[in-house]
Amino acid sequence: MIRIPCSGASAAAAFRDVLRRDDGVLLVPTETVYGLVCDASHEASRAKIYEMKRRPASKLLTLFFGSREAVEAAFPAMPETAKRFAAAFCPGPVTLIVPDGDAFTGFRIPDHPALLNLLKAYGRPLASTSANLSGQPPAHTVDEALASLAIPPDGVLDGGAIPPDSVASTVIKVERGGAWSILRPGPVTEDMLQAALK
Repeated sequence: MIRIPCSGASAAAAFRDVLRRDDGVLLVPTETVYGLVCDASHEASRAKIYEMKRRPASKLLTLFFGSREAVEAAFPAMPETAKRFAAAFCPGPVTLIVPDGDAFTGFRIPDHPALLNLLKAYGRPLASTSANLSGQPPAHTVDEALASLAIPPDGVLDGGAIPPDSVASTVIKVERGGAWSILRPGPVTEDMLQAALK
């Protein structure tokens, strides 16, 4: 397992190699909690994350992007409501679930400099979820995450301790017609979302 501090100059290059592996999974910090990420296109990596977390297959992974431009390219038919939320709160502690063909997909742009640098260096979306066993509290340190997971990750981007009062992102679902609802409360409140639409 590779463990590199966020300040490490070699982090992007080392972790790019891990992410390119068919089953490579990283433990990374965000501005809210520690998370697990892998190349979104690698089926074996995604399966490994489910095994690490003992996560039900019915719970989908979220996509991490490095910029709003990358999000707009991935979701060209994104409703205007979602675009306005993204403009107001991305990067930030918001996960938006938007129409994606016949289904819905969640995405987030994390507001963590080292993780954003990794996303931009890698150039592809990363599948993500919190780094804890399913149903257990999220991890705010690397050691908490490693102690919780059923299988260790292949690499660790060590960002130190995240403040213990940090909570996971607000999750918002935006329907095709623009109606929206909060599926999980978080740092971005309903009042803040309403204000972004005015």
